[in-house]
Amino acid sequence: MIDNDPRTAKFLGLSTVNQRSFREFACGWGAAFINVIITFPINKVMFRQMLHGVGTHTAFDQIKIEGVSFVYRGILPPLLQKTFSISIMFGMYDKSCQLLNTNFPHLHPKICIATAGLFAGSVEALLTPLERIQTLLQDNKYHLRYKNTFHAILSLRQFGMREYFRGLTPILIRNGPSNMMFFGLRTEIRDLMPRTENMLGNFLEDFISGAIIGAIISTIFYPVNVVKTRMQVQVSGPFPSFLTVFWAIYNERDRSVRRLFYGVHLNYTRAILSWGIINAAYELLKKMMPIEDDSK
Repeated sequence: MIDNDPRTAKFLGLSTVNQRSFREFACGWGAAFINVIITFPINKVMFRQMLHGVGTHTAFDQIKIEGVSFVYRGILPPLLQKTFSISIMFGMYDKSCQLLNTNFPHLHPKICIATAGLFAGSVEALLTPLERIQTLLQDNKYHLRYKNTFHAILSLRQFGMREYFRGLTPILIRNGPSNMMFFGLRTEIRDLMPRTENMLGNFLEDFISGAIIGAIISTIFYPVNVVKTRMQVQVSGPFPSFLTVFWAIYNERDRSVRRLFYGVHLNYTRAILSWGIINAAYELLKKMMPIEDDSK
């Protein structure tokens, strides 16, 4: 537990602004940690559907046949990637809003939210290598080729630094706009929902609002994730553009938009759970880490 006594903060040389910034990063990290542990198996089934264009039962059977020992194979990269990603998402968004409000006090709130969200999402893209390794470890054709996370990281070194950032374009396309939508909708939905003094009631309200937003955003950007997955399962060789890979997948799936959304129902189910947990856990952790200006 962090000591939030103002005297301790003064002794450590932490201003209220710095306390707030630290809290945003820390609460984002903690919320993501809780989420990954709970939702990783669901994400793995969805990944197989994205990659192979198969139904839920087929993907589930693949993982079932592989055995329990492989269920959490590849969890370290998403644990690292997601915890740092959500930490950056909330932390950099808050920091960006502070800077924009300080330097452009008359900026419209919605423009501030959109700009801060776009910036935070773009910074998150620095974690592409972790998402890349996660993709390789979840694909069953690499089970024998890569023993674990660190083995995969070392193995890609021979192909150069660029190999770690394969799939960066769809990640940028996804992260910035999705963050803009998340923080924009989060504010709107929060204002529409009744706030209670009961902790359980607040938790459920935060869960529901996060779940709604997550389901909407993850569905809209699902095809982008399909393209990202296809790009990132390739090891070495050329780096085809986002559009090249998109059209290749579209043609492979009989030019059917519907087949581009294979696995989307599991995706929005996971997103409902995932973003509900993240939003509710984030708000709960914030209440557990009060700072001096909370009452202002």
